Amino acid sequence: MSTDLEAFLDQPGRDDAIREVRRKIDEHDVRYIYFQFVSVTGRIMGKGAPAPHWERFANKGFQLVYGSTANLFIDRHGEYIGYGAEACELVGLPDVETFQVLPWDPQTARVFCTLFRGREEPEDPGAYLTSDCRGNLKRIHRDFEERTGLHLRVGTEPEMMWLKKNPDGTPSVEGMTKPFCYHIDQFSELQPLIHRVNEYGVAMGLDMIQGDHEDAPGQLELNWQFDRAELTADRLTTYRQICKQVGREFNAFPCFMPKPFMGVSANGCHHNMSLWQDDTNVFLPDGDDPRMPSKLGLAAIGGVLEHLSALTCITSPTVNSYRRLWDTGFWAPLYADWGYQNRTTALRVSAPDRFEYRSVDSAVNPYLSFAGLITAMADGIERNLDPGPPEERNIYTAMAEGKEVKKIPMTLGDALESLRADEVVRSAMPGDMYRVFEHYKRDEWERFCASVTDWDVKEYLDILP
Repeated sequence: MSTDLEAFLDQPGRDDAIREVRRKIDEHDVRYIYFQFVSVTGRIMGKGAPAPHWERFANKGFQLVYGSTANLFIDRHGEYIGYGAEACELVGLPDVETFQVLPWDPQTARVFCTLFRGREEPEDPGAYLTSDCRGNLKRIHRDFEERTGLHLRVGTEPEMMWLKKNPDGTPSVEGMTKPFCYHIDQFSELQPLIHRVNEYGVAMGLDMIQGDHEDAPGQLELNWQFDRAELTADRLTTYRQICKQVGREFNAFPCFMPKPFMGVSANGCHHNMSLWQDDTNVFLPDGDDPRMPSKLGLAAIGGVLEHLSALTCITSPTVNSYRRLWDTGFWAPLYADWGYQNRTTALRVSAPDRFEYRSVDSAVNPYLSFAGLITAMADGIERNLDPGPPEERNIYTAMAEGKEVKKIPMTLGDALESLRADEVVRSAMPGDMYRVFEHYKRDEWERFCASVTDWDVKEYLDILP
């Protein structure tokens, strides 16, 4: 019986695709290739190799320590997160169809990779590496489609802030523009950056469609066309890579930190989602109300609301994420409810053909969030979960009038406990994935709890007598 690794190499047409990449390498005079994957926190990891060795890497892959899937970081006790120094080495094999020449450096290309256990390991040799979040999403989505005939399409709203740099090249906490939402003049201040991001985005397969200045200093949202979940996740990762390069070119710092400023909006990354059967959007209304999702769509919403507390841990994944929830007045969703154009609820039907998941910010790892949302929606569909009627009042008005609504976790620590208690959402992090994520994020929370902050000093330094 062949291993997962062997089956991956034996995919029909793969040899022809490898030869086509060689043709592109020669045509564009590519001299170097990044073989990259995505860590538990969404960072781009991997190895680089001279282009003459393309065929060797395409067929044999590269090796790297397992702990690279957790950024090869250590926890506050000095232990490597996820895997110790004695752990084996993974094998990364390129997904050949993702090969692209970098428009800012035509002598360099990149290709995304799928990760496997080593060929010689005594246990599960050549099996998929379960701490590979990108590979997990592809497999979870494929299994969902095989079971239901449905697939998830997603568009994201990747807000981020362009910050000035200090004279020494470090980023300042100062936006490049004023915090004026939708103002074309502030948008124009960043137009040279926008042009360059769009240029690189189109060159790397992002169908750029619109953008605006949001209501924080230097805050932009640039959008591209929605697609299948795994393709959108790759494109969001690519977009971040593009912004980092554009920042280098313009001496600016692209900031994806959720909440670098208080008193203005945070960086969100709303997910706009719909379920499809082949080319038919099955989220669309199937009754007389043109705003009401189909019965299947309502069950999917019911699943997300059922598991919202655990999902919050994945979609608001940092200590800083929860500053967004505590800074009141900026439309951050705190309550597990849904509505139509209701920005005070965690979910809203932003248009008849999709719903917007709002409890997510710019630090999100989309491979984890999409996998978690697929799993929650699948549970809603299988159990036919009723989300209840849409809430059209401001949620705070509704609560003042007596409505009881569940609040989402308000700290990373509470969110970790919610995830631990939710077997359904944890199933979207199979094998080692949950263990590595929990270790990484538990350590992040504990390091915060074990730190003295500027707030502590200001509040307590002169506490007594």
